[in-house]
Amino acid sequence: MKVLAADKLEKSALDGLAALGCDIQFSPDLKGDALRDAAADFSPEVLVVRSTKVTRDVVEAASSLSLIIRAGAGVNTIDIEAASENGARVANCPGKNSIAVAELAFAHMLSCDRHYGDCVVDLRDGKWNKKKYSKAFGLYGRTLGLVGMGAIGQEMIPRAKAFGMNVIAFSRWMTPEVAAALGIARAESLMDVARQSDFISLHTALTPKTKGMIGKEFLGAMRDGAVLINTSRAEVVDEEALIAEAGSGRLRAGVDVMIGEPGAADTEYGGPLKDAGGIYATHHIGASTEQAQEAVAAEVVHIVGSYINTGHVPNVVNISKGGTASNVLTIRHQDRVGVLAAVFEILQGEGVSVQEMENIVLGGGVTAIAQISVDKKVSAAGIDKMNAHPLIFDTVQMGV
Repeated sequence: MKVLAADKLEKSALDGLAALGCDIQFSPDLKGDALRDAAADFSPEVLVVRSTKVTRDVVEAASSLSLIIRAGAGVNTIDIEAASENGARVANCPGKNSIAVAELAFAHMLSCDRHYGDCVVDLRDGKWNKKKYSKAFGLYGRTLGLVGMGAIGQEMIPRAKAFGMNVIAFSRWMTPEVAAALGIARAESLMDVARQSDFISLHTALTPKTKGMIGKEFLGAMRDGAVLINTSRAEVVDEEALIAEAGSGRLRAGVDVMIGEPGAADTEYGGPLKDAGGIYATHHIGASTEQAQEAVAAEVVHIVGSYINTGHVPNVVNISKGGTASNVLTIRHQDRVGVLAAVFEILQGEGVSVQEMENIVLGGGVTAIAQISVDKKVSAAGIDKMNAHPLIFDTVQMGV
C-alpha cells in the first residue's frame, strides 16, 4: 500500500508503516501545488498529514486515494466534502494529545494569572516591578469553566482538582449523571459558564455551530479579571472582540491558536495578536510533546494496519450519520468488552437506529458512561434488558 506522509511524522510511525509493508514517500515540507503534484505523481492510497491543508485539488489529483489520516485530533484543515465525494475516508487520532494540550492550558492559566510573559520581557529589559507583578488571583478555590467535555476537557478535571479548583462544564452531551460521575458541576448553558467562572478553558471542535460562539455576548458576561484560555480552534472565538476586551484590561487571555497563523514552522508573524494587550499567545504547540507525538504515531500505524488487515478504518469522521435523534440513552457500565455490543443487540432487536455515540471512560478505566443518540424511544422492556446486564449499573432515557 502506498502511503504519502506529507507532514512531520515521528520515526516510529515511519518504521511501523514500513513493517506493515507500505511503500512510503516521506515529504514533510509539501504544501499547496507541490502537494497536489506529488499526490498525482505518487498516487498514494493513504495520505498522512498534521497541519498541512488537504484541499479539493489534492484529493482529486490522487486517483487512488482511499484514506486521509490527520495525525492529530482536528480535521478542519481537510476538505472532508471533497474526500467523501471521491470515496476517501478521513480518520483522525483523537485523544492522543489530550494530556499535552491540558498541560499547556494550565501553563496558560498560570501564566495569565502570574503575568509570566510580561515579567520575563521586563526583566530582560532590565526593569524590576515587583509591585505590579505581585497582583494575582491564585487558582486555589477559583472556578474553572470548561466548554467541551471530550478527551482534553476530561483531562482538565483532575488537574484542576489538584490545584483545589471548582469545576463547572458545558457540553451538549453531558447529563447531570455524567457530571456527577466526573465530580463536577453541570452548566445549563454556555452563558452560565461565562457568568460563573474565574477561568474558562475551551475544548470544543470547530463546526458551523461552534464557529464564533465565544463572541461579544459571552465575553461581556465574563467576570471582571477573568481569564479565557483557547487551545482548541481559533475560529471558535471572535478574535476581534477578544482583543478589544483584553485590551481594555477587563479580561485576560491565553491562546495557542490564532486566525491566519503562519503555515510554515519557521517564519514571520505580523497578525493582530502580535501586539495585543492582555493576551499571551503561543505558537500552536499544544500537541507538541514527545509523549503526544509518539502516541499519535502509534495510532497512525494502528489505523493503517487495521485498514490493510481487516478493511476497517478506526476513527472515521466522514461517515454519514443521517436521520434525527429523538432520544438519548445514558448508560453507566463497567468498561469491559461486550457491554456495548449487548446494548446494540437490544437496540437492533427493537429496530432502533443509533445516530451518534460517545463513551466516556472514567478515571482508572474501570467504569464508563455511554451516551447513545437514537432515532426513537426504546421500550421499557428494552431498558429493563439493558439494566439486567451484569456489567450495566443503570440506563436513563431522555428525549431530545
